[in-house]
Amino acid sequence: MIMVDVQASMEAIAGRPAVAEAAEQGARLVDLWPLTDAGHLANDAKYAEDLQVRISMVLAQLMTGGDVTIPDAEYVYEGAEDIPGRPQELVDALMAANDAIEEAAQAQGDQSKTLADLAETLSSGWDQARQQDVAAGVVKAEQSLNDQNKSPNSPQDEEGVARALSMSLMICRDLLQRAGADPDHAVAAAPILVYVNELNERLGIPRGFLSDEDVTRALGLLDDPEAFADLLAPLTGAEWDHHRQEVLWDPEEAKRKAKEDDERKSREALQAKFAHVPEEPNKPHIEL
Repeated sequence: MIMVDVQASMEAIAGRPAVAEAAEQGARLVDLWPLTDAGHLANDAKYAEDLQVRISMVLAQLMTGGDVTIPDAEYVYEGAEDIPGRPQELVDALMAANDAIEEAAQAQGDQSKTLADLAETLSSGWDQARQQDVAAGVVKAEQSLNDQNKSPNSPQDEEGVARALSMSLMICRDLLQRAGADPDHAVAAAPILVYVNELNERLGIPRGFLSDEDVTRALGLLDDPEAFADLLAPLTGAEWDHHRQEVLWDPEEAKRKAKEDDERKSREALQAKFAHVPEEPNKPHIEL
């Protein structure tokens, strides 16, 4: 198998429109930091919990091939060790997924060992040769990260976000190939997805989210860096937009808009109800 030249691939995709647009979305999100408003801080904490629930669901789907739902993932995130009427295999997979996410977030030191531990936690089926190959890729990834952190460019500007995102995508692609992940062996990708999200944090860009369908599609594009980036960059940008909207959400403003929407719908319903009634020529106009 031909491994990815991360640096060359990164330079090839950094200027692609999909990456540039995602970088603009990412820069708008990163520009909110540091958060100082109590409401924004609470919203961000809630978003982080929701993101872990969604990611744990996807990891469990990859591990089991089963129909894991958001309610399943929420129950387990909140501490459930069994769910009435649901296969225990799914619950165990969700518990393992949460363990892996928390393990990766707290990991320090040897990242290749962390990734090997994640693979074991997520039952990813890596043999010794795969583990060694992935470990070699992690060494390269960590060196790329160190070089990136020495760059004078701020990760908060669009160019910096584009470069960091390009690096994240190409490291992800390299490690997925090394792990032997493909559409028929998607579980092999699970530890890489967890590792790369934490890598994003260290690159100065926010975490992302992919559905199990997104992951499967991406695994079919590993031989084409441009197509891989063109698929994943917009998905990442969309998640960053969602994150920003969640942080800025104002419950009072939401109530006001909901009330306005209800009033508008009521007016439209009344207008539709009486639309067939002919108007009297001398009758004064009444505003509904």
